Amino acid sequence: MSIFFHEQLYRTNAVMAKLKNYPITICGAGALGANIAENLAQSGFDKLTVIDRDRIEERNLSTQPYYRSDVGAFKAKILANNLYRAIGTKVDAKTKELIPANTTQLLQDSQLIVDVFDNSVARQAVKDYAEQLSIPCLHAGLSADYAEVIWNDIYRVPSQVNDHVCDYPLTRNLVMLTVAVACEAIVSFIATAQQRNFTIT
Repeated sequence: MSIFFHEQLYRTNAVMAKLKNYPITICGAGALGANIAENLAQSGFDKLTVIDRDRIEERNLSTQPYYRSDVGAFKAKILANNLYRAIGTKVDAKTKELIPANTTQLLQDSQLIVDVFDNSVARQAVKDYAEQLSIPCLHAGLSADYAEVIWNDIYRVPSQVNDHVCDYPLTRNLVMLTVAVACEAIVSFIATAQQRNFTIT
């Protein structure tokens, strides 16, 4: 029996085949990015790249799929290791900071980009790159009791004033709701080519 038995029943074999071979790059491996990567892998995606330069801190453990023994290690590397052990998915982990000068190097093989970075400079670099090359790009972000899941054509990069995102109150339930909506928006786009935007309150 397939690991993705229930997904296949719901999605159909044709859609599952699309998901398996669809390359996605996830920019960020924090509360949103790590859970999105985990969710996509466990939904049948097999070509995932994760970009994140940060290391795991103890305060990450309540909203991110890491363990106490992982504290101090690179998020992207641990995420890749965990997903390979769990279901055999090989994630390409890039432990680099994405800046305007290296977007081409880091994003060149992307068929779809998911931006969940926590700073406006990196978000702007991703938005500009996706726009320039006409690559579908989904941006997801949250703050306190509000979240957005928005495609590139109508997305506006937040002000740098809000760049210290790790300091605001954050609840796991809103994180997981945003992750679920973002993942469904991705699957829906691949299956139907329809880009759906969401605001969550």
